[in-house]
Amino acid sequence: MVISQKPADEQEEQADEIEDTADEAVQNTSEDTFSYELKIPEERIAVLIGAEGKVKKEIEEQTKCKVDITKDGDVTITGDDGLMLFITKEIVRAVGRGFNPKIALQLLKTDYALEIIDLRDYAGKNKNTLERLKARVIGTGGKAREEIERLTDTHVSVYGKTVGIIGETEHVTYARQALEMLVEGAMHKTAYHFLERKKKEMVFG
Repeated sequence: MVISQKPADEQEEQADEIEDTADEAVQNTSEDTFSYELKIPEERIAVLIGAEGKVKKEIEEQTKCKVDITKDGDVTITGDDGLMLFITKEIVRAVGRGFNPKIALQLLKTDYALEIIDLRDYAGKNKNTLERLKARVIGTGGKAREEIERLTDTHVSVYGKTVGIIGETEHVTYARQALEMLVEGAMHKTAYHFLERKKKEMVFG
């Protein structure tokens, strides 16, 4: 049987589709053990494993879950704590979506969350529109992304067809709203003013 290698963008799209249904992949492997199965882009496998397996080992040590990774990017996470299993899945998703593992591990903190915006929901299948939306999110010299990160104290990753956000849950919500304003066509200063107002509300009530 001949197995053909898929183009990189097709692999990434397949990874997106599997990630979208990752929650449905939970299964009871034994009476006290559960697992998640998901897929990450092949170019992110080395990042998830780390030099000499250090990243994978750190994730396993901090979450008490076992992470198995194939050369095709299929990831199986097993453990006996449902909450830690979910958090581990989110850490793996974050690394798969372009985040530095150290930032992804912040998801272990209380009230921290990962949000993923799929730009295809706004661009459809038009690649030019997709690239234009990514450019709006990043901004000239990365200014837009940096400003949103500064105003919300979050981390933003633009990778492939997605935008990822990591931070405290409330802050992530505001960052997502601002990013959605940008991809829907709002001016950058409008999004910044929205975040400045929300920041004042969080500080002063």
